Amino acid sequence: MGACCPPVPNVYLGVAAQPPFSDRVQAGRLLAEKLAGLAGRPDLTVLALPRGGVPVAAEVAWKLHAPLDVFVVRKLGVPGQKELAMGAIASGGVRVIHQEVVDSLGIPPEVVEEVAGEEQRELERRERAYRRDLPAPGVQGKTVVVVDDGLATGSTMLAAVAALRKKNAGSIVVAAPVMAPEAFREAGKAADEVVALLVPGQFSSVGQWYGDFRQTTDGEVRRILAQADVRSRGQRP
Repeated sequence: MGACCPPVPNVYLGVAAQPPFSDRVQAGRLLAEKLAGLAGRPDLTVLALPRGGVPVAAEVAWKLHAPLDVFVVRKLGVPGQKELAMGAIASGGVRVIHQEVVDSLGIPPEVVEEVAGEEQRELERRERAYRRDLPAPGVQGKTVVVVDDGLATGSTMLAAVAALRKKNAGSIVVAAPVMAPEAFREAGKAADEVVALLVPGQFSSVGQWYGDFRQTTDGEVRRILAQADVRSRGQRP
């Protein structure tokens, strides 16, 4: 496993420069071009990390002629250190616990269960909002492209990869328009392939690389998924 491409130069030249991506849709189209070699594979599926990853992934799925779905992942953050993951839960009843983190910090089992319970409720809310009563996406043996709008710490994406491994995905490609260097490296260790358009040396947030980085709403996620379903059946939305 490892990254597919070296970090690219930082093209963002300061606060007065135009951000490289006008919005998530444009970034998705550019990312899709980078992934075009995967187009037409019968075992291919594209999973978006909601919410911001959905508009990006929709463009990727359309270009690659692949089905689109969401993969809802909730990181189990260490109390008081939310960015530090002690595990994750994901669509389909997957739970991954990073036992070395739990043991090294002496986190009691009841605390793990409390955090997991809170995140399970939010995961179920999002599942209902996005997927209604549809089953979780099947990934066993498939080539899965997991898409987000950008990776800062990369912790949610890493949780998604761990969950997909547990679901026996065949090959996992992590893809995002922009990634912080450390997130790029960590994703390269976890996934089979990593694709990014930008890996800038000076990185403060994902939003700085977009002209329009308004929050994606639950309604927009539902609309995009419905359009993708129509497209996948060979119809125009």
